[in-house]
Amino acid sequence: MDNTPDRTPVVDLAAGRLRGAVEEGIAVFRAVPYAAPPVGPLRWRPAQAHPGWSGVRDATADGPSAPQMYMEGGDPVLGGHGSPPFDDDCLTLNIWTPAADGGRRPVLLWIHGGGFVSGSGSLPNYSGETFARDGDLVVVSINYRIGPLGYLYFGAEGQDGQDDPEAGNFWLTDQLAALRWVHENIARFGGDPGSITVAGQSGGAMSTAALAGHPEAQRLFQRVILQSPPFGLHIPTPAEYLERTAAYLQFAGANNADELRDLPWPRLIEAAGGLFGHTMEWGYWPTPFLPVRDGVTLREHPAQTLLHGAAADIDVMIGWTREEANFGFALDDRYAVATQEQVLGRIAETFADDADEVYDAYARTRPGARPVDVLMDLITDELFRVPCVELAEARAGAGRPVWAYQFDLPTPACGGRLAAAHCLELPFVFDNFDKWSHAPLIEGIDPALRDGLAQSMHQAWIAFVRTGNPNHPGMPTWERYGAESRATMRFDSVVTSVGDLAGHSRTLHEGRTRP
Repeated sequence: MDNTPDRTPVVDLAAGRLRGAVEEGIAVFRAVPYAAPPVGPLRWRPAQAHPGWSGVRDATADGPSAPQMYMEGGDPVLGGHGSPPFDDDCLTLNIWTPAADGGRRPVLLWIHGGGFVSGSGSLPNYSGETFARDGDLVVVSINYRIGPLGYLYFGAEGQDGQDDPEAGNFWLTDQLAALRWVHENIARFGGDPGSITVAGQSGGAMSTAALAGHPEAQRLFQRVILQSPPFGLHIPTPAEYLERTAAYLQFAGANNADELRDLPWPRLIEAAGGLFGHTMEWGYWPTPFLPVRDGVTLREHPAQTLLHGAAADIDVMIGWTREEANFGFALDDRYAVATQEQVLGRIAETFADDADEVYDAYARTRPGARPVDVLMDLITDELFRVPCVELAEARAGAGRPVWAYQFDLPTPACGGRLAAAHCLELPFVFDNFDKWSHAPLIEGIDPALRDGLAQSMHQAWIAFVRTGNPNHPGMPTWERYGAESRATMRFDSVVTSVGDLAGHSRTLHEGRTRP
């Protein structure tokens, strides 16, 4: 079968035959099913094997994305993070490859973020085209269940005596099924199943770490890239989550899981809006849906999974943006008028009697800081920077490889209020600004500065996927994070390695118990 890039690519799999397309010289296969549709009786069940198909399946168009809230006209930061069509029959993946041959290229599996409630592996933002072309990689992006369809937890109730009656985290069973599919099938697309990197941003980075803690999954990949993982989130126990599920059932007007199964997915998404309001707390990132430590699919906080056992041998790159929390708070008028007393009260929830001292420590780092600036720095540290540094510290202390970075380049968008906000590094990593033209986040960035930094980051990600080491000739030496050096790569208008770049945050939070 001729699968050179200028011919229509066709691949034979155990499930059936696939016909893709050639886009800009890259063979692309879209909406490839990796698990059975999670509909009807399979709603809120672990992902099941796909039954396959007969004939040649067309894989030239994106399939539906997972059901989610949708804001017509987009949002003021990203301009939208998921668009119709949506459908609960969504367990598909997309593949980009230089050629569907026997090339055994390194594989990059991308897991999108979105606060566990939004996003899609089919978004143009996450196109694998640049990585496939520039790095001679095979790239896979996945759709998986999000929001109520992926993250509700019912415990023993509603599981009808399955093998794991109290298992949850249906999103994680989807991702495991996708990883298993990639491991078993990617050689047909020119990929090497023995060289797989799983990467994700935000909720996708949390997913990546959770996979590293799964006994089956951790044997299926060799490297991880964790971009802005919100490791500071408290991951609820089953008992804690069942309280959240009970509230959701009220908003949906249902008594149990069986009644929810009879509701159309738009009604389920509508009820999610009620849970947003119910779970929201002032000064905290809103997360109505979360992973659950069910003891079956997820046994510990994902921040701990890469520190011991087989997962300790996985190569790790981890990083954050300098002002992560500006993404969710800088443009919110309710926080712009926050008082010092309000912020001190929020700080006291973590630092108790030291709140005044901590407020002053944050205020000194920003001349003329408003209370909301202190709050955003606190949230950035609690949710992202400090727990990421703690993972790097622990791995370095154990002699395990880890590379750390901080993205510092501020965006001039929105009058500069967003600064180096959550998500800003994504178009630099993918080096595909043409796919982000709808996003207010990138407006006003100088093209010459932008393109140079994107080239440096994009090639570093390619090098890490290929070798487990992000160094390449186009940037200064990136040293591993060490127990003494604490070397951290700063991505800014000038790219440079800095010792203990997060030292102020690290020492300020030292000794505080993570959730």
